[in-house]
Amino acid sequence: MKPIQMVDLLGQYEKIKTDVDAALMNVITSTAFINGPEVKSFEKELSAYLGVKHVIGCANGTDALQISMMALGLKPGDEVITASFTFVATVEVLALLGLVPVFADVLPGTFNLDPSDVARKVTGKTKAIVPVHLFGQSADMDAILAIAREHKLSVVEDACQSIGSDHSGANGKRKSGTMGDIGVTSFFPSKNLGCYGDGGALFTNDDELAHKIRRVCNHGSDRRYYHEVVGVNSRLDSMQAAILRIKLRHLDEYAKARRQAASAYDAAFSGIPGLSVPERSSYSTHVFHQYTLRVAGNRRDALKQHLESREVPAMVYYPVPCHLQNAYKGARQPAGSLPATEQLTGEVISLPMSTELQQDQIDHITKAVKEFFNH
Repeated sequence: MKPIQMVDLLGQYEKIKTDVDAALMNVITSTAFINGPEVKSFEKELSAYLGVKHVIGCANGTDALQISMMALGLKPGDEVITASFTFVATVEVLALLGLVPVFADVLPGTFNLDPSDVARKVTGKTKAIVPVHLFGQSADMDAILAIAREHKLSVVEDACQSIGSDHSGANGKRKSGTMGDIGVTSFFPSKNLGCYGDGGALFTNDDELAHKIRRVCNHGSDRRYYHEVVGVNSRLDSMQAAILRIKLRHLDEYAKARRQAASAYDAAFSGIPGLSVPERSSYSTHVFHQYTLRVAGNRRDALKQHLESREVPAMVYYPVPCHLQNAYKGARQPAGSLPATEQLTGEVISLPMSTELQQDQIDHITKAVKEFFNH
């Protein structure tokens, strides 16, 4: 059995090595390293895959989130409702821009925003909602978009973990990240669609917003040396775009492999007391960026130690919610204010999930988990 990793990037590369190596050499010999034809081609191909009018590449997923807030024209003091049970980047950009993060609780089954709590958190200062499509499936976008329409709020979808998943709702089947005003994603290497460095993108169907996003990405400039607004320097480089073009062709195949691994995990863990497998929502397919279990009875950390003793890596996403991080905690939303979020941070554990997981590895992982609960 090959050593088990959380994500087997080398195994994935070996299967597409010939195409990747040729694409990189083409970029090097073309010397079109910045905003070259590979970037334009990737943006066009991802736009077609997602069924969205505009895709704009940028340097990383965190930049994509910040650029979206800048393009929407949000001002210091404006409130933005989002999840506390997420990677800190979602909240970090709000703080950097002087915006006020307002945390809503999540649904403990899907780990995504609870629309009823989102509705409760809307005030006269609220300007936007940022649903995080956590671990690979979309939040309840019909409900969130209805709240946004009622209160005239913008919606930015954080689809950094859910690219390729489908949301079925009032407007039919739509790709995750294409339903709000803006969608953002990350191409960090371990993502379902990952490059070999940093990268990100923004999606929108709004022509005016697309123009603003491109301008913000390019130092606030529409033409060289003329700057209309304060912007940033955030670009997807040609080498990463060349790699992403190849991997995009395999994205649905990768999602299928992840779902098969998730089904094998589900079957192995069915009926184990104190262990909950990931819930699948009725309105979204799941692409399993992570396969995340819930462990009851304060036994999560002990399970992690047991798995590591069996050479099975496991990760906790996320041990401390954003509203209790030193950088963001305050009297506004103290401990106890988001009960589902706070419960989950003590229960969740993610198992290895990769397009390259082999059956003997899955067998070893599931055996190790069952050993722990059979003690």
